[in-house]
Amino acid sequence: MKTLKTLFSALIISSFIFSGNANAQCATDEEKKGSDIVDLAVSTDFLSTLVAAVKAGDLVETLKGDGPFTVFAPTNDAFSALPEGTLESLLLPENKDQLVAILSYHVVAGKVKSTDLSDGMKAKTVQGSNIKVGISDAGVKINDASVKSADIEASNGVVHVIDKVILPPM
Repeated sequence: MKTLKTLFSALIISSFIFSGNANAQCATDEEKKGSDIVDLAVSTDFLSTLVAAVKAGDLVETLKGDGPFTVFAPTNDAFSALPEGTLESLLLPENKDQLVAILSYHVVAGKVKSTDLSDGMKAKTVQGSNIKVGISDAGVKINDASVKSADIEASNGVVHVIDKVILPPM
């Protein structure tokens, strides 16, 4: 369980500011240098819902792990797009296992940069199920989520920001 929780550390990684129109701006190297993923996420407004989910899953203490991790991090807008009441339900203590399963579906062990991805590639997530990578002229997709910003470095991994919450298979 400790390893699983440690892998969640990448879920709240971020070192840039994301606007609603899908433009991203990286933080300076000096701002990123030495920061762990928790510190970066807490200082990033567009990941506040992800931070709240990680807190509800009791994963904060383990989210300062060494990694490396690859995280497909959904934005606040991605969480807002879930069916009405879904997020609120997931954040309830009695639904913690389901929340942890969803969060862990966004994490792959190891550091996978965008240049390592290929069309049709499958990657096993910490949750245990595979995600599928799609690459086309329109961009990169992880399952049905579009990657809006890629290769955001942190001290313990890399983050690719996505526009949807991806759900593991039933």
